[in-house]
Parts: sequence; structure tokens; C-alpha cells
Amino acid sequence: MQKTLDSAVSSAPETDDVLLGSLSHELRRHLLFTLGRDEIDSDPGYCFRAAAITIRDRISRDWRRTRELLASSDTRHVNYLSLEFLLGRSLNNAIQNMDLDEPMRKALHRFGVQLEEVLDKEHDAGLGNGGLGRLAACFLDSCANLQLPVSGYGIRYEYGMFHQLIDGGRQVEAPDHWLRDGNPWEIERPEDTKRIRLYGRTERYVDDQGKPHSRWVESYDILAVPYDMPIPGYRNGTVNTLRLWKATATDAFDLGEFNAGSYTESVAQKNNAEQISMVLYPNDASENGKELRLKQQYFLVSASLQDVLANWVERHGEDFSEFGKKNCFQLNDTHPACAVPELMRLLMDEHQLEWDEAWKITTQCMAYTNHTLLPEALERWSVSLFGQLLPRVLEIIFEINQRFIAEVAEKFPNEPELLKRVSLIEEGHTPHIRMAYLSIVGSFSVNGVAQLHTDLLKSGLFADFDRIWPDKINNKTNGVTQRRWLSHCNPALRDLMNETIGRRWESDLEQISALAPLADDADFRKRWREVKNANKERLSKYVKQHTGVDFAPTMLFDVQVKRIHEYKRQLMNVLHVIHLYDRILRGETAGMVPRCVLIGGKAAPGYHIAKMIVKLINNVAGVINNDPRAHDLLRLVFFPNYRVSAMEIICPGTELSEQISTAGKEASGTGNMKFMMNGALTIGTLDGANIEIREKAGEENFFLFGLNAAEAQETRKSYDPNAIIAADPAIARVMELLEGGRFHESEPGVFGELISGLRSPQDQWLTIADLRSFIDAQDRVAKTYQDPDTWDRMSILNTAHSGWFSSDRTIQQYADEIWRVKPLTA
Repeated sequence: MQKTLDSAVSSAPETDDVLLGSLSHELRRHLLFTLGRDEIDSDPGYCFRAAAITIRDRISRDWRRTRELLASSDTRHVNYLSLEFLLGRSLNNAIQNMDLDEPMRKALHRFGVQLEEVLDKEHDAGLGNGGLGRLAACFLDSCANLQLPVSGYGIRYEYGMFHQLIDGGRQVEAPDHWLRDGNPWEIERPEDTKRIRLYGRTERYVDDQGKPHSRWVESYDILAVPYDMPIPGYRNGTVNTLRLWKATATDAFDLGEFNAGSYTESVAQKNNAEQISMVLYPNDASENGKELRLKQQYFLVSASLQDVLANWVERHGEDFSEFGKKNCFQLNDTHPACAVPELMRLLMDEHQLEWDEAWKITTQCMAYTNHTLLPEALERWSVSLFGQLLPRVLEIIFEINQRFIAEVAEKFPNEPELLKRVSLIEEGHTPHIRMAYLSIVGSFSVNGVAQLHTDLLKSGLFADFDRIWPDKINNKTNGVTQRRWLSHCNPALRDLMNETIGRRWESDLEQISALAPLADDADFRKRWREVKNANKERLSKYVKQHTGVDFAPTMLFDVQVKRIHEYKRQLMNVLHVIHLYDRILRGETAGMVPRCVLIGGKAAPGYHIAKMIVKLINNVAGVINNDPRAHDLLRLVFFPNYRVSAMEIICPGTELSEQISTAGKEASGTGNMKFMMNGALTIGTLDGANIEIREKAGEENFFLFGLNAAEAQETRKSYDPNAIIAADPAIARVMELLEGGRFHESEPGVFGELISGLRSPQDQWLTIADLRSFIDAQDRVAKTYQDPDTWDRMSILNTAHSGWFSSDRTIQQYADEIWRVKPLTA
């Protein structure tokens, strides 16, 4: 009867008046009874919680139907394992996906609050460090939009990505307790709690049939408690699930210790267990940090694999003959690499399968995405630490490696160096496990995330594996969801596009190509410019609110927001700003376009050089913004605490997108795609997905500079930055300003490391090598910006050609070429 009632309720369309009345009633009910507030209470914080619960209730009907449909289907199920999910805020996304924007706006107005006030009260779910985690969130959105049977698995960090403060120009990290007011989107599922083993030892035994087995004994166990969050599709009735695990102790309180007078020891077990899900990615410079990070990785994969296996056993018993065909685990980078040996352990130790059968299943269902070209970013764990923490898992890795090396030796006899190169164990004084290699060996698919990235993987980092398995490594260029990164964050542009080309692009971004002919329509260009100016006004207010600096909307808005890292070359951006300032000081301002430069991003707490770059940006900004000679021509801000909700305001107001990484270092990039969708023009190198952006937008609509990947590699052989500086008067003056103390008069020598790095022939980032080309490209930017019609035409064409960069397209390729799954429809 309940199922029939739910079906009737959901299938009967609500009229506008009925919908408004229903939302108002639900908001009032949750304010009064769920939250215990007075009806006249119009506090935006409580209204946010009431609105979120109201929307979650409405989502829940479709959420349950989606789970039921998945349970009753015989399709393959994909499990996306990621240690990061940078979700940001969820309320506006859910409202838009359910087409409830206007009704919710009117309903909240009855309580005396504006929707925007309410949306602003939600804490960002900062469960990621940057592009990797935000990509995972976009992928989940696209899976729901395409109605694919995909679930996400992650960790419910109590504290997300740190809150960045700036004190004296320096980054200071503060806790980001995003859960301090609770999370109205999550539902705890204690009945699905899993037990995770750590430490202990391995024991051999013989079963009743005389077969030898291994088991993990004397372990220190913790519990993984799941919390589910809904991932709604775009107006299609599909709601997928993101399951986040929280770590708790098996015994939260030791009464014996407490009665003995030792409170600290009585709760020690609870505290030790909860550390695992307490903080997103601790600084792993210390051994304790490294151990905690490995615990987090194993905690995620063990809990998630146990969950999937438990669901399988509930439906199929102990028959695993079809498990590999009906399940897929996508490993988002090397962080979940332990999934390979852990699935082997669970199948053999817990379900009594033999090695060959377990290995066949494992290699049928594991798929690995690589996200880095930096060798130092490929995770390695010392054998001693791994063996102490995960003794049984280490045994299985050794066995995998022994069998793999034997297979390679048979296929490539008389090549002992090849065997050393591809071994999962890097020998030496302190042997290490190569987690990326483990992921490759255990997976049926390995993919890069941009064509150049994949090509460089095949010819460089993973060349030996490409030789062993020529068809295993493939490309899946990243994408971003146009629903959050255009429709939701840029409503003025969305409305203009819907009026002119219809709204099909919101669920199929290829339809956005219909904008291209309008680039030659003067009236449309005028309206396009009006939207951009309004977004610049909004961004100006946001910058003023957070930095105190006035950004004049008449100036060119030049933006670089991303993690602070040497290869992303925020330092080169600052050098160009110093160059512009030098021109102002010299009176050489002819042809100079007034420019506001915004740089934002977080440096990893232990990354000293990156934090020095933050300091330099702030020091340079302080000098320029307080010099009246520069006021009408140049302004610079470092935007603090960059995060998803900030990007939703920054992106629509940006005119020039800085994608200036050293060629051959950026795997893909996704910020470049978000800016492109919103009509920003790109200045960039031939790196990552920039190459494909340039191909799609057209060479004439992209500001290219710098060495390509091959040229960069060749330049490193005889790089002499000091000769380049000496031969270029403009660059020499930039270095003179930097070295002469103009930007650190009260802190002599503070930027010594940055300066020596720029001048070093070993500077692998080649900042000085590309600086002249960058300055010249910026001159082309300024010249183009002086012709508004040309700029607006290029802007429209960038948006019109951004269809390829939807995460819907990326996920469709995963579904067709890796996962082999179809949409799940009733």
C-alpha cells in the first residue's frame, strides 16, 4: 500500500499554487517540529536547515526508487572509490536539479528571507584538496544525469580542507569543521557498519577439508559506519548514492580504566579510531602523518569492498562466478590502490576462494585512473610501515608481485632490468611498494585524463607497462558538469542562453554549439557583454568583502585560481604583474589595458616554497594597491580561502583564464574548462587539456605561449636562466625589483629561495624560459581586449565550443569503453 501511495504522490504533478503551498507547509513543519523553532523565526541559518531537510524529503522518494531499481536489475554496478569528494554546497544544486528554484524562493519569502541568504548559510563540504576531489563530484553528478548504476565511496572527514587565513601575507591554516552544525543531507546507516583490521599478524591453518588457508589474527579493529548522501540527477527521477565512512572504536569507553581513575586511557581507543576520519589528508611529512594517511586509504577500500561483497552475498550467496562481470571498482588515482590486494584477501580469507579464481575476479573488476605526471606524486609506501600496519595485505602484494614478475620474465626473457623496473617492490636500503604499479597490474583498464597526459604516460612513466599490455592504457579526457559550473553558478548567462537556443544544453552540452552563429550578431554580443559586466560587478563586491580591495568592473579581470604549486606557476603570473608595475613606474603605459589580477588557492601545509609564493603575491599586492600611480591601471589580490562556493562567483566574472603550467606537468586541469564554459578566454601553454581546449575553441580564440612538452624536456639539458635574464632588459628589471627589496623592505632576504630557484639551471619548472613568451602573449591579450566586439566574439565562441568538456561526455566514455554499463531506467 505504501509503495502505491508513494507512486501516486510522485506521479501526480503539482500545480504552482499547490507546490508553493506544499513547500511552505513543509518548511514550517520542519522549523517548528524538526528544529524546534518559532513559526515567526526568520533566521537564515535555521531556514537553510529546514529547506535542506524539505528538499531531502522530496529527493528521498526518487532515491528509494533508484535503489530498488538497482537491486532488482541484473546490470553491472560501478563503485567509484575516491579519497576525495569536493562537493561544495548541495542545496542550490538540488533545488535546480529538481526544478524548484522559483517555488522555493517564494516559499522562503513567506518567512521573510531571501533564497540567496539561505544558500549562503550552507558550509562547503570540503572533502577534497582540489581538482581530483572536484572531478569526483562532477563525475557523480554526470552519472546521475545519465542514469548510470554508479555509487560513490569516500570518507566522512570531520574536518575538511583547512580554512586558509592570511596573516602578514603568510598562509595560516585553521580547522574547517564543516560538520559543526550537522549535515542535513546525510542519513546514517549503522546496520551496514563494517569491521576494519589493522596491525596484528598472519596465521596459517588447515580447514576441515584439509585445504591450507591464512587468516589475520590479533588485529586492532575499528568500525566503519556509513553515512549516505543523495546525488540527484537533472530532472530525471534518478538519485544515486555517495556513501561516506566514519571511523569509530569497537569499544567507545573502557569502564575499567575509568574506575581506576584514568579518564584519558578510558577513551584512548575511541580517540585513536576516530582519528582516521577526523581530518582530510594530514601533512605526511612525519611518520605519524604517513601512517595515518595509509590507514585512511585502507579504511576506505576495506569498508567499501566489504559493503559490496555483503550486498552480493545477500543476493547470490557464496557464488562469486559472476561477481567480476557484475561489479566494477574505479580507483580515483593511486589512493585506493589497496583495493587490489584487499579484494584478494576478502575473497580468499573470508570467502575461501583459491588464488587463481580470486585473481581472475579482481582483474575483471578493477579499473585505475591516473591523475599525475609528477613521479614524486606516485605514492610509495615503505615495506616496513606497510607490513606493520597491514601484515596480511603485504603478504598478498608480495605474492602478486612474484607471479607478475614470473609472467613478465616468461614474456620478455633475458631482460633482467625490465623486471627491476616494473617490480611492485622498489628495492634499496628501504624497500618501498609502488602503489601505481600495483594499480596497473591489478586493473583491466588504466586511463589518463587528457590526450597529452595519456601519451606521456605511455611513452614515459608507464612505458614498460604499455609494452607489456599495449591495449590497457587509454585516454578519458576530464570534464566538468555544466549544471553546477554554468547553469547554477551563472544564472544570468543561463537565462540568456535558454532564451536564445533553448535549454537542452543543460543535460546535453553538445547543444551549446548553437551559440556559435550568434557570435556574429551585434545585438547578441551586446547582451552577452551586459551579462559579463553584471557578473563582474558581483565579483567586485565579493573581492571587496573578502580582501578590502576595490576591483573596478571596467578593468580586465585576469584570474588564476587553483592549488598553489610550483608547476602551476603562480610565480610567473606574479612576475608578469611586476613587469606591468615596472612599466607604470617608468611611464611606459601606452597601450596598457587596466587590469585586475586575482590569484587564489591553498598551499599544502608542509609545502614551504608554495607558501612562500603566497607570501610574495600578498607582498606585491600590498605595494601595488597602495601606490596611487598604479591605481587606475593595475590591482592585484590574493583571494583567501579559495573553495567551491568562491569559484561559483569568481568563474562567471572572469575574462582571462590563466592556465600557465609548465608543459608536460599538468595532467588535465578542470578549472580551464569551467572558465571556458563561462566565456573566459584562455592564456595557456600546450599542457594537459589546454591542448584540446585550443583545438575546440580554435587557435585564433586562445592565447598560446611557451615551450611545448618536448621543447621543455630539451631545454632542461642546457638551461641557463641567468643568460636569459641578462639578455632581456624587461625581465632583468623585474628581477631587479624582486631582488632589490621593493616588495620586502622590512623582511630582507625573505624571498631568497624563490629568487635562487628562478635563477637555477635545475629549475624544472622553466619559469624564466617561458617568461618572455608569456609577456608577449599578455600584450596580445591587451591589444585584443581594446576591441570589445572581437573580445566578445571570441568569448561567445569559447562557450559555444565547450561541449566536449562536459563531464557527461567523459562519463559516457567511461560507461561505454571501460565500465560497459547502460542507463538504469524503469
